[in-house]
Amino acid sequence: MSKILFLDESGDHNLTAIDPQHPIFVLGGVIADKDYALGEMTEKLNAFKIDLFGTTDIILHTADFTRQRNGFERMKEREFCAAFYEKLNLLISELDIKILACAIKKEHHMEKYGFEAIDPYHLSLNVLVERFCFEIGNSNQTAHIIAEARDATLDRQLDLAWLNLKVSGTRYIQAVNINQKIDSLTTKTKSDKLAGLEIADAIVTPIARRILNRSSRINLEVIKDKMRKNHLGEVTGYGLVVLPKK
Repeated sequence: MSKILFLDESGDHNLTAIDPQHPIFVLGGVIADKDYALGEMTEKLNAFKIDLFGTTDIILHTADFTRQRNGFERMKEREFCAAFYEKLNLLISELDIKILACAIKKEHHMEKYGFEAIDPYHLSLNVLVERFCFEIGNSNQTAHIIAEARDATLDRQLDLAWLNLKVSGTRYIQAVNINQKIDSLTTKTKSDKLAGLEIADAIVTPIARRILNRSSRINLEVIKDKMRKNHLGEVTGYGLVVLPKK
């Protein structure tokens, strides 16, 4: 059985001009079996869309539903907005997924490493590839990563970062193991309407807000419950990594 890790981000990876209102970068996503992601998960997301919007054409995108645009104009209505979040929380809680996320506190990252600070996207990618490999374990199943496309330049940089992982590995995973466990990393856009990417988009911003001690309309306990854990139920270091470490 094949697994897919769908990735999206919250915040930007810029370390030269850090936004004091959002001084954090989060790369996160959901792990799901391929057949489930393309089958039942897609069906459940489409049912959610039809229930609320009467169509499957709308794309679940945090920037749109929080800013009440691109088909989400009814979010201005209090009752509709409340129903949307209630049903979205229920949808996430019912999905057969595991959530992974890596958060970079950019100011602290720069304070600790200065000009040697690694790009937050690439650093987060390393961490998530490690956890994805740990999750796959010694099984013979194939695995893939699908990341949200950004622009041509950033996508080329991502291709190079992935190539570097395949050649050099990470601190904890040898390159040969990454190549054995993960077949490919590809990018897709929102318009490709992959349920995994849409759910990944919905969960990364709430994770960022949690780390910044801000509230979220998406239930953070629902997200935590879906995060990858160790045998003791611990999330930190397994489903969620926050860097730099204290």
